[in-house]
Amino acid sequence: MGSILIVAEIQGDQIREASYELASFAQKIGGASGRDVHSLVYGQGVAARAEEFSKKGGGTVHLVEGEAFAKHNAEAANAAIKSAIEASGADIVLISNTPSGWDVAPRTAAALDGGFVSDCFDITTDDDGLRFHRRVFNGKLNAVLKAADGLVIATVQPGATDAFEGSSDGSVSTLAVDPGDLKTRFVEVKQAEMKGVDLTKADVIVAGGRGVGAPEKFPEVIEPLANALGGAMGASRPVVDAGWLAHPYQVGSSGQVVQPKLYIAAGISGAIQHLVGMKTSNYIIAINKDPDAPIFEVADIGVVADLFEIIPALTAAISQAKG
Repeated sequence: MGSILIVAEIQGDQIREASYELASFAQKIGGASGRDVHSLVYGQGVAARAEEFSKKGGGTVHLVEGEAFAKHNAEAANAAIKSAIEASGADIVLISNTPSGWDVAPRTAAALDGGFVSDCFDITTDDDGLRFHRRVFNGKLNAVLKAADGLVIATVQPGATDAFEGSSDGSVSTLAVDPGDLKTRFVEVKQAEMKGVDLTKADVIVAGGRGVGAPEKFPEVIEPLANALGGAMGASRPVVDAGWLAHPYQVGSSGQVVQPKLYIAAGISGAIQHLVGMKTSNYIIAINKDPDAPIFEVADIGVVADLFEIIPALTAAISQAKG
């Protein structure tokens, strides 16, 4: 029996929230399959982050530090991951399905002749081993895969499960890794200006679709309700494709996967690509004039009505109740 290796990701000098979600998966499948949990934290000046992760689900953390690991470089990251696999005896490697994860995971799988499963939303166990669950055909179907024996590297959707909570016993060991002569070098990160809150962290999301009718209606109708509820504004893909809102607002298989406490969908028909990104929300309210809209299939409350009548009235009622 091997072990599980989490590849933690540093973002803004902190362990990324998605890495704590990987810890939840690792602890779950580790307990069910008898595998120990190990992690890799790599970077420069990240010893404190490694210690923190070891106490929050990371298990035995292998720390790799050095100038070559200070900024994202796929070659250096692969060298660190390979060394951590050898040190931990891992046969399962979990990596977040993020841009850096997309970069390093398939490279590592190919280099080590391992199995590769991308974009998982769940990992389960049965008497015959692990099952990796992922969506296919633009979310129309769910596929369940069993990898061949040997090393398996899987990327997991951020937001697919709750982050690990509480504390756990863990330890940190330093791993010396020489990445060798790197053929690429880090240049810079260019990040688009983001207004509003991160949708993956919002407790309340009010999302609008093409039924909103025009770009100016979002700040006039959708955003006031989101603000009244202390939440964030989101959108469906057609809204973003039309240029009404920027891509960071998009919820769906090609946008962000979210799991807020409350999700209000206004003027969204409910294409499968959108449902993939929000159907695990704790409570869903859908507002649409079409009684046959697919969004009602996942809604806890469905309101067949004109959103321009319902949402302003709801916003006023909430504002009045809050004084």
